[in-house]
Amino acid sequence: MNYFDETIASLHQKLQEKKLSAAELKQATLDQIKATNPTLNSFIAVNEAATVPTEISDQVLAGIPLAIKDNILTKELKTTAASKMLANFQSVYESTVTTKLLKAGMVNIGKTNMDEFAMGSSSETSYFGAVKNPWDTNKVPGGSSGGSAAAVAAGQVLAALGTDTGGSVRQPAAFNGVFGIKPTYGRVSRWGVIAFSSSLDQVGVLSRHVADSAQILQTMSGYDEHDSTSSATDVPDFVGDLKADVRGMKIAVPAEFMGSGVDGGVKAEVQKAIDLLVQQGAQVDEVHLPHTKYSVPAYYIIASSEASSNLQRYDGIRYGYRASDAHNLEEVYVKSRTQGFGPEVQRRIMLGTFALSAGYFDAYFTKAAQVRTLLIQEFDKIFADYDLIVGPTTPTTAFDLNSRIDDPVVMYMNDILTIPANLAGLPAASVPVGLSAGMPVGVQLIARPFAEQTIFNAAQVLENETDFLQNRPLIGGQN
Repeated sequence: MNYFDETIASLHQKLQEKKLSAAELKQATLDQIKATNPTLNSFIAVNEAATVPTEISDQVLAGIPLAIKDNILTKELKTTAASKMLANFQSVYESTVTTKLLKAGMVNIGKTNMDEFAMGSSSETSYFGAVKNPWDTNKVPGGSSGGSAAAVAAGQVLAALGTDTGGSVRQPAAFNGVFGIKPTYGRVSRWGVIAFSSSLDQVGVLSRHVADSAQILQTMSGYDEHDSTSSATDVPDFVGDLKADVRGMKIAVPAEFMGSGVDGGVKAEVQKAIDLLVQQGAQVDEVHLPHTKYSVPAYYIIASSEASSNLQRYDGIRYGYRASDAHNLEEVYVKSRTQGFGPEVQRRIMLGTFALSAGYFDAYFTKAAQVRTLLIQEFDKIFADYDLIVGPTTPTTAFDLNSRIDDPVVMYMNDILTIPANLAGLPAASVPVGLSAGMPVGVQLIARPFAEQTIFNAAQVLENETDFLQNRPLIGGQN
Protein backbone atom coordinates (compact mmCIF):
# COMPACT_ATOMS: atom_id res chain seq x y z
CA MET A 1 0.00 0.00 0.00
CA ASN A 2 1.49 3.29 -1.14
CA TYR A 3 -0.08 5.88 1.13
CA PHE A 4 1.79 8.64 -0.74
CA ASP A 5 -0.68 8.20 -3.62
CA GLU A 6 -3.84 7.75 -1.55
CA THR A 7 -6.35 9.73 0.49
CA ILE A 8 -9.09 8.58 2.83
CA ALA A 9 -11.62 9.22 0.05
CA SER A 10 -9.66 7.23 -2.57
CA LEU A 11 -9.18 4.27 -0.21
CA HIS A 12 -12.85 4.38 0.79
CA GLN A 13 -13.79 4.09 -2.89
CA LYS A 14 -11.46 1.12 -3.41
CA LEU A 15 -12.85 -0.59 -0.31
CA GLN A 16 -16.45 -0.04 -1.43
CA GLU A 17 -15.70 -1.28 -4.95
CA LYS A 18 -13.99 -4.35 -3.42
CA LYS A 19 -10.74 -3.62 -5.24
CA LEU A 20 -9.24 -3.93 -1.77
CA SER A 21 -10.45 -5.51 1.45
CA ALA A 22 -10.15 -3.96 4.89
CA ALA A 23 -8.14 -7.00 6.02
CA GLU A 24 -5.67 -6.53 3.14
CA LEU A 25 -5.37 -2.82 3.94
CA LYS A 26 -4.71 -3.57 7.60
CA GLN A 27 -2.04 -6.16 6.76
CA ALA A 28 -0.32 -3.87 4.25
CA THR A 29 -0.22 -1.12 6.88
CA LEU A 30 1.23 -3.47 9.50
CA ASP A 31 3.87 -4.61 6.99
CA GLN A 32 4.88 -1.00 6.30
CA ILE A 33 5.15 -0.23 10.00
CA LYS A 34 7.27 -3.34 10.61
CA ALA A 35 9.59 -2.45 7.72
CA THR A 36 10.29 1.13 8.78
CA ASN A 37 9.69 1.30 12.54
CA PRO A 38 13.09 -0.17 13.54
CA THR A 39 14.62 2.93 11.90
CA LEU A 40 12.08 5.57 12.97
CA ASN A 41 10.83 4.26 16.36
CA SER A 42 7.57 6.07 15.64
CA PHE A 43 5.32 3.38 17.18
CA ILE A 44 5.38 2.11 20.76
CA ALA A 45 2.83 -0.62 20.02
CA VAL A 46 1.10 -2.02 16.93
CA ASN A 47 -2.32 -3.62 16.94
CA GLU A 48 -1.90 -6.98 15.20
CA ALA A 49 -5.28 -8.11 16.52
CA ALA A 50 -7.24 -5.06 15.36
CA THR A 51 -10.70 -5.98 14.13
CA VAL A 52 -11.71 -4.77 10.69
CA PRO A 53 -15.15 -4.53 9.09
CA THR A 54 -16.06 -7.26 6.61
CA GLU A 55 -18.56 -5.01 4.84
CA ILE A 56 -17.70 -1.39 4.11
CA SER A 57 -20.52 1.02 4.90
CA ASP A 58 -21.00 4.53 3.55
CA GLN A 59 -18.97 5.83 6.49
CA VAL A 60 -15.82 7.23 4.89
CA LEU A 61 -13.52 6.08 7.73
CA ALA A 62 -14.73 2.48 7.67
CA GLY A 63 -11.74 0.15 7.46
CA ILE A 64 -9.16 2.96 7.40
CA PRO A 65 -6.14 2.31 9.71
CA LEU A 66 -5.24 5.30 11.88
CA ALA A 67 -2.49 5.75 14.48
CA ILE A 68 -3.21 7.09 17.97
CA LYS A 69 -0.77 9.10 20.10
CA ASP A 70 0.07 7.09 23.20
CA ASN A 71 -1.41 9.55 25.69
CA ILE A 72 -4.95 8.91 24.37
CA LEU A 73 -6.67 6.03 26.19
CA THR A 74 -7.53 2.91 24.21
CA LYS A 75 -8.91 -0.39 25.49
CA GLU A 76 -7.27 -2.45 22.74
CA LEU A 77 -3.69 -1.38 23.51
CA LYS A 78 -1.77 -0.15 26.55
CA THR A 79 -1.50 3.60 27.04
CA THR A 80 1.93 4.56 28.36
CA ALA A 81 2.33 8.31 27.70
CA ALA A 82 5.87 7.16 26.76
CA SER A 83 6.72 6.98 30.48
CA LYS A 84 8.13 4.32 32.80
CA MET A 85 5.40 5.48 35.18
CA LEU A 86 2.71 4.00 32.89
CA ALA A 87 4.77 1.46 30.95
CA ASN A 88 2.24 -1.33 31.66
CA PHE A 89 -0.95 0.68 32.07
CA GLN A 90 -4.07 -0.85 30.49
CA SER A 91 -7.07 1.47 30.41
CA VAL A 92 -10.50 0.13 31.35
CA TYR A 93 -12.28 2.67 29.14
CA GLU A 94 -11.90 4.28 25.72
CA SER A 95 -11.34 8.00 25.13
CA THR A 96 -14.20 9.95 23.57
CA VAL A 97 -12.22 10.77 20.41
CA THR A 98 -11.28 7.14 19.72
CA THR A 99 -14.81 5.98 20.63
CA LYS A 100 -16.23 8.28 17.94
CA LEU A 101 -13.64 7.19 15.38
CA LEU A 102 -14.15 3.48 16.14
CA LYS A 103 -17.90 3.96 15.76
CA ALA A 104 -17.18 5.45 12.32
CA GLY A 105 -15.25 2.28 11.41
CA MET A 106 -11.68 3.46 12.03
CA VAL A 107 -9.08 0.75 12.67
CA ASN A 108 -6.73 1.54 15.59
CA ILE A 109 -3.50 0.26 14.02
CA GLY A 110 -1.16 1.29 16.85
CA LYS A 111 0.02 3.78 19.47
CA THR A 112 2.67 6.32 18.49
CA ASN A 113 5.78 7.37 20.38
CA MET A 114 6.01 10.81 21.95
CA ASP A 115 7.77 12.96 24.53
CA GLU A 116 7.07 11.61 28.01
CA PHE A 117 3.67 12.87 29.21
CA ALA A 118 3.74 15.18 26.14
CA MET A 119 6.49 17.26 27.76
CA GLY A 120 9.05 18.09 25.10
CA SER A 121 9.59 19.52 21.64
CA SER A 122 11.72 16.79 20.06
CA SER A 123 10.30 13.34 21.00
CA GLU A 124 13.62 12.60 22.70
CA THR A 125 12.27 12.35 26.27
CA SER A 126 10.37 9.09 25.63
CA TYR A 127 11.10 6.15 27.96
CA PHE A 128 11.00 4.01 24.80
CA GLY A 129 13.74 5.92 22.99
CA ALA A 130 13.86 8.89 20.63
CA VAL A 131 11.84 9.10 17.40
CA LYS A 132 13.76 9.85 14.17
CA ASN A 133 12.75 12.22 11.39
CA PRO A 134 12.04 10.30 8.13
CA TRP A 135 13.52 13.14 6.04
CA ASP A 136 16.85 12.81 7.86
CA THR A 137 17.26 10.25 10.65
CA ASN A 138 19.95 12.38 12.29
CA LYS A 139 17.31 15.01 13.03
CA VAL A 140 14.42 15.19 15.49
CA PRO A 141 10.81 14.84 14.33
CA GLY A 142 9.65 17.54 16.73
CA GLY A 143 7.36 16.95 19.65
CA SER A 144 5.56 15.99 21.55
CA SER A 145 3.53 14.28 18.79
CA GLY A 146 6.72 13.33 16.91
CA GLY A 147 5.76 9.68 16.51
CA SER A 148 2.42 10.55 14.90
CA ALA A 149 4.06 13.07 12.54
CA ALA A 150 6.88 10.71 11.55
CA ALA A 151 4.43 7.85 10.95
CA VAL A 152 2.37 9.97 8.55
CA ALA A 153 5.42 11.49 6.83
CA ALA A 154 7.01 8.07 6.23
CA GLY A 155 3.81 6.63 4.76
CA GLN A 156 3.29 4.18 7.63
CA VAL A 157 -0.28 5.46 7.99
CA LEU A 158 -2.52 7.92 6.19
CA ALA A 159 -3.27 9.95 9.31
CA ALA A 160 -2.70 9.99 13.07
CA LEU A 161 -4.05 11.66 16.19
CA GLY A 162 -1.83 13.92 18.27
CA THR A 163 -2.28 16.31 21.16
CA ASP A 164 -1.29 19.96 21.18
CA THR A 165 -0.55 21.84 24.42
CA GLY A 166 1.93 24.44 23.14
CA GLY A 167 2.45 23.37 19.53
CA SER A 168 2.79 19.61 19.87
CA VAL A 169 0.82 18.87 16.68
CA ARG A 170 1.91 21.84 14.56
CA GLN A 171 5.65 21.85 15.30
CA PRO A 172 6.20 18.15 14.39
CA ALA A 173 3.89 18.64 11.39
CA ALA A 174 6.23 21.40 10.19
CA PHE A 175 9.38 19.36 10.88
CA ASN A 176 8.00 16.33 9.00
CA GLY A 177 6.33 18.05 6.06
CA VAL A 178 2.74 17.06 6.87
CA PHE A 179 -0.47 18.95 7.64
CA GLY A 180 -1.36 19.22 11.33
CA ILE A 181 -4.28 21.00 12.94
CA LYS A 182 -5.09 21.94 16.54
CA PRO A 183 -8.79 22.81 16.79
CA THR A 184 -10.34 25.49 19.00
CA TYR A 185 -10.13 24.68 22.71
CA GLY A 186 -13.38 22.84 23.49
CA ARG A 187 -14.09 21.72 19.91
CA VAL A 188 -12.91 18.20 20.79
CA SER A 189 -13.44 16.32 24.06
CA ARG A 190 -10.41 15.71 26.30
CA TRP A 191 -12.14 12.81 28.08
CA GLY A 192 -9.67 9.92 28.10
CA VAL A 193 -6.65 12.05 27.20
CA ILE A 194 -3.89 11.90 29.82
CA ALA A 195 -3.78 15.44 31.16
CA PHE A 196 -0.68 17.61 30.91
CA SER A 197 -2.10 21.15 31.10
CA SER A 198 -5.88 21.05 31.25
CA SER A 199 -6.53 24.62 30.08
CA LEU A 200 -4.26 24.18 27.05
CA ASP A 201 -4.45 20.52 25.90
CA GLN A 202 -6.38 19.73 22.72
CA VAL A 203 -6.52 16.67 20.49
CA GLY A 204 -5.49 17.35 16.89
CA VAL A 205 -4.92 15.52 13.62
CA LEU A 206 -1.90 14.96 11.37
CA SER A 207 -2.22 13.84 7.75
CA ARG A 208 -0.62 14.39 4.37
CA HIS A 209 -3.80 15.84 2.86
CA VAL A 210 -5.90 18.66 4.27
CA ALA A 211 -9.17 16.89 3.40
CA ASP A 212 -8.16 13.83 5.46
CA SER A 213 -7.67 15.91 8.60
CA ALA A 214 -10.99 17.66 7.91
CA GLN A 215 -12.74 14.28 7.74
CA ILE A 216 -11.22 13.02 11.01
CA LEU A 217 -11.73 16.28 12.92
CA GLN A 218 -15.35 16.42 11.77
CA THR A 219 -15.89 12.87 13.06
CA MET A 220 -14.38 13.35 16.53
CA SER A 221 -15.62 16.90 17.30
CA GLY A 222 -18.61 17.88 19.38
CA TYR A 223 -19.90 18.28 22.92
CA ASP A 224 -19.20 15.51 25.42
CA GLU A 225 -21.03 15.29 28.76
CA HIS A 226 -17.89 13.73 30.26
CA ASP A 227 -15.88 16.91 29.56
CA SER A 228 -17.22 20.15 31.03
CA THR A 229 -14.77 22.17 28.89
CA SER A 230 -16.10 20.75 25.62
CA SER A 231 -18.24 23.12 23.56
CA ALA A 232 -21.82 22.63 22.38
CA THR A 233 -21.06 24.74 19.28
CA ASP A 234 -22.37 23.02 16.15
CA VAL A 235 -19.79 21.02 14.20
CA PRO A 236 -19.70 22.16 10.54
CA ASP A 237 -19.40 19.86 7.55
CA PHE A 238 -15.66 20.49 7.23
CA VAL A 239 -15.36 18.18 4.23
CA GLY A 240 -18.50 19.29 2.40
CA ASP A 241 -17.65 22.96 2.89
CA LEU A 242 -13.98 22.54 1.94
CA LYS A 243 -13.05 24.75 -1.00
CA ALA A 244 -9.67 26.00 -2.15
CA ASP A 245 -10.59 29.66 -2.15
CA VAL A 246 -9.07 32.66 -0.36
CA ARG A 247 -10.54 35.38 -2.57
CA GLY A 248 -11.45 38.35 -0.40
CA MET A 249 -9.88 36.78 2.68
CA LYS A 250 -8.11 39.30 4.92
CA ILE A 251 -4.83 37.94 6.27
CA ALA A 252 -2.65 39.42 9.02
CA VAL A 253 1.08 38.73 9.27
CA PRO A 254 2.46 39.67 12.71
CA ALA A 255 5.83 41.39 12.46
CA GLU A 256 6.87 39.50 15.60
CA PHE A 257 6.43 36.16 13.74
CA MET A 258 8.86 37.19 10.97
CA GLY A 259 11.58 38.68 13.19
CA SER A 260 15.34 38.19 13.40
CA GLY A 261 15.05 34.86 15.27
CA VAL A 262 13.50 33.14 12.25
CA ASP A 263 15.92 31.28 9.97
CA GLY A 264 16.43 32.92 6.56
CA GLY A 265 15.52 29.79 4.62
CA VAL A 266 12.31 29.33 6.63
CA LYS A 267 11.37 33.00 6.18
CA ALA A 268 11.91 32.78 2.41
CA GLU A 269 9.58 29.77 2.02
CA VAL A 270 6.94 31.34 4.25
CA GLN A 271 7.07 34.58 2.26
CA LYS A 272 6.58 32.60 -0.98
CA ALA A 273 3.45 31.04 0.57
CA ILE A 274 2.14 34.46 1.63
CA ASP A 275 2.77 35.82 -1.89
CA LEU A 276 0.90 32.84 -3.29
CA LEU A 277 -2.13 33.61 -1.11
CA VAL A 278 -2.04 37.20 -2.42
CA GLN A 279 -1.95 35.88 -6.00
CA GLN A 280 -5.02 33.77 -5.20
CA GLY A 281 -6.98 36.85 -4.12
CA ALA A 282 -6.22 37.34 -0.42
CA GLN A 283 -5.44 40.72 1.12
CA VAL A 284 -2.35 40.69 3.36
CA ASP A 285 -1.29 43.30 5.93
CA GLU A 286 1.39 43.48 8.61
CA VAL A 287 0.13 43.68 12.20
CA HIS A 288 1.65 43.57 15.68
CA LEU A 289 1.31 41.11 18.57
CA PRO A 290 3.64 42.81 21.09
CA HIS A 291 2.94 40.37 23.94
CA THR A 292 4.20 37.41 21.87
CA LYS A 293 7.64 37.83 23.48
CA TYR A 294 6.13 37.00 26.87
CA SER A 295 4.22 33.94 25.66
CA VAL A 296 6.95 31.36 26.34
CA PRO A 297 7.56 32.27 30.01
CA ALA A 298 3.82 32.67 30.62
CA TYR A 299 3.13 29.31 28.98
CA TYR A 300 5.77 27.40 30.94
CA ILE A 301 4.49 28.78 34.26
CA ILE A 302 0.84 27.97 33.46
CA ALA A 303 1.53 24.59 31.83
CA SER A 304 3.99 23.46 34.51
CA SER A 305 1.64 24.55 37.29
CA GLU A 306 -1.22 22.55 35.81
CA ALA A 307 1.11 19.60 35.18
CA SER A 308 2.23 19.71 38.82
CA SER A 309 -1.41 19.37 39.84
CA ASN A 310 -2.39 16.77 37.21
CA LEU A 311 0.58 14.49 37.87
CA GLN A 312 -0.03 14.29 41.63
CA ARG A 313 -2.19 11.22 40.95
CA TYR A 314 0.89 9.16 40.00
CA ASP A 315 1.92 8.30 43.53
CA GLY A 316 2.84 4.61 43.34
CA ILE A 317 -0.33 3.63 45.21
CA ARG A 318 -3.31 3.25 42.90
CA TYR A 319 -1.84 2.52 39.48
CA GLY A 320 1.34 3.06 37.53
CA TYR A 321 4.93 2.34 38.49
CA ARG A 322 5.69 1.49 42.13
CA ALA A 323 9.24 1.36 43.48
CA SER A 324 10.17 -2.06 44.83
CA ASP A 325 12.72 -0.78 47.34
CA ALA A 326 10.36 1.44 49.38
CA HIS A 327 10.02 0.63 53.11
CA ASN A 328 7.43 3.20 54.22
CA LEU A 329 4.73 5.42 52.74
CA GLU A 330 6.98 8.43 52.19
CA GLU A 331 9.51 6.26 50.33
CA VAL A 332 6.72 4.86 48.14
CA TYR A 333 5.86 8.38 47.01
CA VAL A 334 9.40 9.67 46.64
CA LYS A 335 11.04 6.63 45.06
CA SER A 336 8.13 5.77 42.76
CA ARG A 337 8.02 9.29 41.36
CA THR A 338 11.81 9.65 41.21
CA GLN A 339 12.22 6.36 39.35
CA GLY A 340 8.99 6.57 37.32
CA PHE A 341 9.30 10.10 35.90
CA GLY A 342 12.06 11.20 33.52
CA PRO A 343 14.16 14.37 34.01
CA GLU A 344 11.99 16.68 31.88
CA VAL A 345 8.77 15.67 33.67
CA GLN A 346 10.47 16.11 37.05
CA ARG A 347 11.74 19.54 35.97
CA ARG A 348 8.26 20.73 35.04
CA ILE A 349 6.64 19.33 38.19
CA MET A 350 9.21 21.20 40.29
CA LEU A 351 8.78 24.41 38.30
CA GLY A 352 4.99 24.20 38.60
CA THR A 353 5.03 23.37 42.30
CA PHE A 354 7.30 26.37 42.92
CA ALA A 355 5.04 28.71 40.90
CA LEU A 356 1.99 27.58 42.89
CA SER A 357 3.64 27.77 46.31
CA ALA A 358 2.70 30.30 48.97
CA GLY A 359 4.59 33.54 48.50
CA TYR A 360 5.23 32.96 44.80
CA PHE A 361 1.71 32.32 43.40
CA ASP A 362 0.94 36.00 42.76
CA ALA A 363 4.42 36.77 41.46
CA TYR A 364 4.40 33.97 38.90
CA PHE A 365 1.11 32.18 38.22
CA THR A 366 -1.15 35.22 38.56
CA LYS A 367 1.21 37.31 36.43
CA ALA A 368 1.32 34.61 33.74
CA ALA A 369 -2.49 34.46 33.72
CA GLN A 370 -2.60 38.24 33.25
CA VAL A 371 -0.20 38.01 30.29
CA ARG A 372 -2.46 35.33 28.83
CA THR A 373 -5.43 37.71 29.06
CA LEU A 374 -3.48 40.49 27.32
CA LEU A 375 -2.53 38.08 24.52
CA ILE A 376 -6.18 37.02 24.09
CA GLN A 377 -7.17 40.70 23.83
CA GLU A 378 -4.52 41.30 21.16
CA PHE A 379 -5.84 38.38 19.10
CA ASP A 380 -9.43 39.61 19.52
CA LYS A 381 -8.40 43.02 18.22
CA ILE A 382 -6.76 41.52 15.12
CA PHE A 383 -9.66 39.16 14.40
CA ALA A 384 -12.07 42.10 14.47
CA ASP A 385 -10.53 43.08 11.11
CA TYR A 386 -8.89 39.91 9.74
CA ASP A 387 -9.91 36.32 8.94
CA LEU A 388 -6.56 34.62 9.38
CA ILE A 389 -3.13 35.15 10.94
CA VAL A 390 -0.23 33.69 8.95
CA GLY A 391 3.45 33.18 9.74
CA PRO A 392 6.11 30.48 10.20
CA THR A 393 5.19 27.48 12.36
CA THR A 394 8.74 27.17 13.71
CA PRO A 395 11.78 29.48 13.72
CA THR A 396 13.97 26.77 12.12
CA THR A 397 13.67 23.46 10.34
CA ALA A 398 14.23 20.21 12.29
CA PHE A 399 17.41 20.32 14.37
CA ASP A 400 19.92 17.55 15.07
CA LEU A 401 19.21 14.79 17.58
CA ASN A 402 20.86 15.37 20.99
CA SER A 403 21.74 18.97 20.06
CA ARG A 404 19.31 20.76 22.41
CA ILE A 405 18.08 18.14 24.88
CA ASP A 406 20.49 19.33 27.58
CA ASP A 407 19.47 23.00 27.31
CA PRO A 408 15.82 23.29 28.37
CA VAL A 409 15.62 27.05 27.77
CA VAL A 410 16.76 26.71 24.14
CA MET A 411 14.40 23.75 23.72
CA TYR A 412 11.45 25.71 25.16
CA MET A 413 12.04 28.55 22.66
CA ASN A 414 11.25 26.15 19.78
CA ASP A 415 7.57 26.73 20.57
CA ILE A 416 7.61 30.53 20.61
CA LEU A 417 5.46 30.78 17.45
CA THR A 418 2.96 28.04 18.32
CA ILE A 419 2.33 28.77 22.02
CA PRO A 420 0.25 31.98 21.54
CA ALA A 421 -2.60 30.06 19.84
CA ASN A 422 -2.81 27.65 22.80
CA LEU A 423 -2.81 30.43 25.38
CA ALA A 424 -5.70 32.06 23.48
CA GLY A 425 -7.53 28.78 22.78
CA LEU A 426 -7.54 29.46 19.02
CA PRO A 427 -7.61 26.95 16.13
CA ALA A 428 -4.28 26.74 14.32
CA ALA A 429 -2.59 24.52 11.75
CA SER A 430 0.74 23.97 10.06
CA VAL A 431 0.82 23.49 6.29
CA PRO A 432 3.97 22.24 4.51
CA VAL A 433 4.95 24.69 1.76
CA GLY A 434 8.57 24.04 0.81
CA LEU A 435 12.05 22.85 1.71
CA SER A 436 15.01 24.67 3.22
CA ALA A 437 18.34 22.80 2.95
CA GLY A 438 16.36 19.65 2.19
CA MET A 439 14.12 19.84 5.27
CA PRO A 440 10.41 20.74 5.34
CA VAL A 441 9.12 24.22 6.20
CA GLY A 442 5.63 24.78 7.61
CA VAL A 443 3.38 27.85 7.46
CA GLN A 444 1.12 28.41 10.47
CA LEU A 445 -2.49 29.49 9.99
CA ILE A 446 -4.41 30.83 13.03
CA ALA A 447 -8.14 31.66 12.91
CA ARG A 448 -10.75 33.09 15.26
CA PRO A 449 -12.49 30.63 17.64
CA PHE A 450 -14.38 27.81 15.88
CA ALA A 451 -13.30 29.02 12.42
CA GLU A 452 -11.47 25.82 11.50
CA GLN A 453 -13.16 25.95 8.09
CA THR A 454 -11.23 29.14 7.25
CA ILE A 455 -7.99 27.29 8.03
CA PHE A 456 -8.96 24.25 5.96
CA ASN A 457 -9.87 26.40 2.94
CA ALA A 458 -6.63 28.42 3.00
CA ALA A 459 -4.60 25.27 3.63
CA GLN A 460 -6.21 23.59 0.64
CA VAL A 461 -5.06 26.47 -1.56
CA LEU A 462 -1.49 26.03 -0.32
CA GLU A 463 -1.67 22.25 -0.80
CA ASN A 464 -2.90 22.68 -4.38
CA GLU A 465 -0.56 25.47 -5.43
CA THR A 466 2.78 24.58 -3.81
CA ASP A 467 2.97 20.95 -5.02
CA PHE A 468 4.84 20.13 -1.81
CA LEU A 469 3.31 16.64 -1.69
CA GLN A 470 5.40 15.62 -4.70
CA ASN A 471 8.39 15.61 -2.33
CA ARG A 472 9.25 12.34 -0.62
CA PRO A 473 11.19 11.71 2.60
CA LEU A 474 14.24 9.45 2.77
CA ILE A 475 12.49 6.77 4.82
CA GLY A 476 9.30 5.39 3.29
CA GLY A 477 9.18 7.78 0.39
CA GLN A 478 11.60 5.80 -1.80
CA ASN A 479 9.84 2.48 -1.29
